[in-house]
Amino acid sequence: MHFLIYTNTHKDRGMATTRHIKEYLETRGQKVTLWGNRESWQEKQRAAGRDDIPQGIPGDVGCMIVLGGDGTVLQAARETKRLHIPIIGVNLGTLGYMTEIEPEGLEEALDRLISGDYQQESRMMLNGKAFLGEGRTEEGWALNDIVISRSGSLRIIKFNIFVNGQFLNDYDADGVIVTTPTGSTGYNLSAGGPLVEPKARLIVVTPICPHTLNQRSIILSPEDVVEIEIPQGREGSVQTVEANFDGSHVIPLRTGDRIRIVKSEKSTEFLQLNRVSFLEALHRKMTD
Repeated sequence: MHFLIYTNTHKDRGMATTRHIKEYLETRGQKVTLWGNRESWQEKQRAAGRDDIPQGIPGDVGCMIVLGGDGTVLQAARETKRLHIPIIGVNLGTLGYMTEIEPEGLEEALDRLISGDYQQESRMMLNGKAFLGEGRTEEGWALNDIVISRSGSLRIIKFNIFVNGQFLNDYDADGVIVTTPTGSTGYNLSAGGPLVEPKARLIVVTPICPHTLNQRSIILSPEDVVEIEIPQGREGSVQTVEANFDGSHVIPLRTGDRIRIVKSEKSTEFLQLNRVSFLEALHRKMTD
């Protein structure tokens, strides 16, 4: 198999773990590519407003080993979403819900990848398209969540939510989270949202610190279209907020703008070595 190694250099300082994985795989007859210059590539793409297929990745890559934490996995998934390369993570972070391999079990895990002793699992992603002033549009993708939060002063956000073109509710809150099942263990969980089996296909909408007692998460079909509109604030003021995709890509929004969020046609493929249930894995993470 041809392996691609995607490293968070802040987590693997000196690239010691990266080099060990590369040498271990190559001595067992595997092809290995290190994907470098990611940050410079991202900067060029953002400056050009483009979302092209990243350069420097061979077409025969069969597995991407991501070294870092959950944030690194999310970044890798967004950057390679058009390539559908299966991902497996090595946990160099803390909890690591999406990084299955722990450093102490690294060589055993690599042997199992080489022998094909794994399962493949598909995770849904979200696409968010913002409709801005002067007819401009901008979009992004998320494996975890799209969060609409305030920008600037600490004020309550007013926003309106529509589902399939029908008005659902208006909120006064600190923000709103639109999450996939994969993202349900992240910010959504902290905001009081439900935990969801990651292989499920659904969309969860969770308000952040709503300023009423009867506003709870809403679970929607993956075919539903969620639109969030930014109306005027108190006394007709202009609101400035931002849409944040997986804690990375940000689109500024203001009064009069709206963002449409749907299940993306892209998905992220994960390789799984351990055949444990979601609940068992969640229990282990919560009791570690």
